[in-house]
Amino acid sequence: MANAHLHHEPQGPDLPAAAQAALEKAGEQWTAMRASVFRSLAQFEKPASAYDIADAVSKSEGRRVAANSVYRILDLFVGANLARRVESANAYVANTHPGCLHDCIFLVCDSCGQTTHLDDDRITRGVRHAAEAAGFAPVRPVIEVRGKCADCD
Repeated sequence: MANAHLHHEPQGPDLPAAAQAALEKAGEQWTAMRASVFRSLAQFEKPASAYDIADAVSKSEGRRVAANSVYRILDLFVGANLARRVESANAYVANTHPGCLHDCIFLVCDSCGQTTHLDDDRITRGVRHAAEAAGFAPVRPVIEVRGKCADCD
């Protein structure tokens, strides 16, 4: 894609390590619970709710984990760029490039829920400029396009 944001996307065991490095660089600790929440989030193929993640962590840890605890960790992850919130679904996806801060675009399928993450700096820069021209100071633009994915079309 022209004007796409290019970066390395760690995969497998490299992704939690990249997330840990980014969180520690932000001055936060990488605790066992935060590691479990991130690993669980990264395993979902679609955006996951805090309840989905709490269930997954509960099963892997063999003890009940409250969704409220997961919400707090997810808020931290979003603030530290380790996760992105899909606003319209009230769900989260792991950021596959946590060391790279930029705005992103989500394509959300209304049929199957699959969410595709796009990076296009030209578009997101245009949104920021339009907001600034209107006298608004954008902090975190959220761009979501709802429709049908190629598999459901």
